[in-house]
Amino acid sequence: MAGGIGIGLCLSFLVLIVVGTYSAAAGLAGGAAGGRALGLAKGAVPAKYQNLVQKWGTLCPAMTPALLAAQLYSESGWNPSAVSPADARGIAQFIPGTWAGHGIDGDGDGDRDIWDPNDAIPSAASYDCELAKDVAGVPGDATSNMLAAYNAGAYAVIKYGGVPPYQETQGYVKAITTLAKSFERPVGRVAPSQQAAGAIYFAQKQLGTPYLWGGNGTPDQDGRFDCSGLTKAAYESVGIELPRVANDQYNAGPHPSRGELLPGDLVFFSDDLTNSRAIHHVGLYVGGGYMINAPYTGAVIRFDKIDTPDYFGATRVTKDGAAALPDRSADAKSS
Repeated sequence: MAGGIGIGLCLSFLVLIVVGTYSAAAGLAGGAAGGRALGLAKGAVPAKYQNLVQKWGTLCPAMTPALLAAQLYSESGWNPSAVSPADARGIAQFIPGTWAGHGIDGDGDGDRDIWDPNDAIPSAASYDCELAKDVAGVPGDATSNMLAAYNAGAYAVIKYGGVPPYQETQGYVKAITTLAKSFERPVGRVAPSQQAAGAIYFAQKQLGTPYLWGGNGTPDQDGRFDCSGLTKAAYESVGIELPRVANDQYNAGPHPSRGELLPGDLVFFSDDLTNSRAIHHVGLYVGGGYMINAPYTGAVIRFDKIDTPDYFGATRVTKDGAAALPDRSADAKSS
C-alpha cells in the first residue's frame, strides 16, 4: 500500500490500539484540569480575529475569550457577511433593532458598523456583559445566567432565579459552554475518548477502499469515502454524530498537543496554520505517528504519517462536544 505501513500489520495495530486506548483511558480518567482557561487553542479562532476575541473576551468576569469565540462560531462560523432568515447580520448576527441599542464603536473610527468585525465582536462582548450585569443578583453560575439571558431575556432569568426551564434556553447554555472547550487552550491533560477504539475499528475495516470525493460510504457509492466522510462514519458507528466537513469536525472537542495524542483523536491538516477554517484534511490517529485516512482521488484508505508541514493539530472527540456544534449541513461541502 503506497505510503502506508502494509496491510499485513493491521491486526497488530488493532490489538495495540484497543489495549492502548483503554489503558490510556484508565490512566487519565479524572486527570483533566479543572477551572476555566483564558487562553485560546492554536488556530481555533482565525488569526485576523484572535486579538479581538482575546481582548474583548475578558470584558467582564462572566465572559472568557473561548466563550465569546464559541458564540461567534455558533452564530456565523466566522463569516462577516452572514445573513440569517431573520435578518440577523454579520459575524455576531445582530438583528438591526438590537444593534441600534447595543452596537458599539469597537475600533474607535467614529462609526458603528454591523458588518465590521472590529465593531461587531466588541459589541457582542459588550452586550453579553450588559446582560451579565442585569442578572448579577440571580443565584447560580454567572456565565450560565448570562447565556440564558442572551437566549431568553434577563427577565426570564430573574423570574426563575436562574436558567429558566425552557428546553431551547437550557440547550443553548449547554451547547455554548460545551463548545467553548474546543476554543480553550488546555491547561492540563485532556480526558480520553471512551469511543475511540470503536471508531478506529470501523476505520480499520475500510483499509484498501478507493477514495471518493464527497463519499459517505453508502451502497450507491460502493462504500467509498473522502477524508471527513470516513471520520464522520467512524464516529457515527459508536453513536457520535460529527459534522460533514473537516474544519467543523475540529470543534467537536478539546485539543490535545502533539505529545498527548491518543488513538482515536482526529488529526487535521491546514493550508493556514493560524486558521482552523482553512483545514483541508482530517484523519484518525492510531498511534506511533500514524493515522488512517482517505487521502485523495486515485488513492485508497490507508495508513499515513501525520508529521507533515501542514499538520495543524488534533481534537479529542466527545459526544457532548459533537452535539454542541451548530448544524451547517445545508451549506456543507466535502473536505
